[in-house]
Amino acid sequence: MPLRKPKSIPKIPKTRKKKAHTALSAIPLKKPDKLEYICKAYYMFDEKIKKQFCVFAIETLVEFTSFAYEISVEVIREKNIFYFIVTGLKAKMDAVPTVQPASKELLFEDLVGNYVVNVVKQDGAINTADYKFNIYKKEITLVKEYKPKKKNNRHFCSFEVAEDKFSFVPDLT
Repeated sequence: MPLRKPKSIPKIPKTRKKKAHTALSAIPLKKPDKLEYICKAYYMFDEKIKKQFCVFAIETLVEFTSFAYEISVEVIREKNIFYFIVTGLKAKMDAVPTVQPASKELLFEDLVGNYVVNVVKQDGAINTADYKFNIYKKEITLVKEYKPKKKNNRHFCSFEVAEDKFSFVPDLT
């Protein structure tokens, strides 16, 4: 019995991709507070491209042993407000796995003044911090850290300034 020849090629449905804006409007399920992430801010000078960056590094508290993971983050920037939407983890291709937390470095140029940083989980929970950047004095100040008013919002991320990771243009004197 011969197979019949199809008259048209069947369409394969596309997988649904969640958009970053849906996480902002989502209402999270009621869960207890559990610290999962740390958001660190610091200055970094990149020797290869000779540029100064302000870095926000998001790390998990959990350390992974078998694979090295990187956090998938979508960034929305509105003037002095940042939204870092954590969308998941992806495995990095490392030949030798080490015990380390999953992390992601987000590099920005020319941050001077006050900025609001929102770390948003996929389920809609938001944690916020206010930072003050002053590149001229070579300092970053964490002004305050808080949970915005939102139904079922919970504390899952802490914020800090990692002064031990600061690097600047080397002096040529």
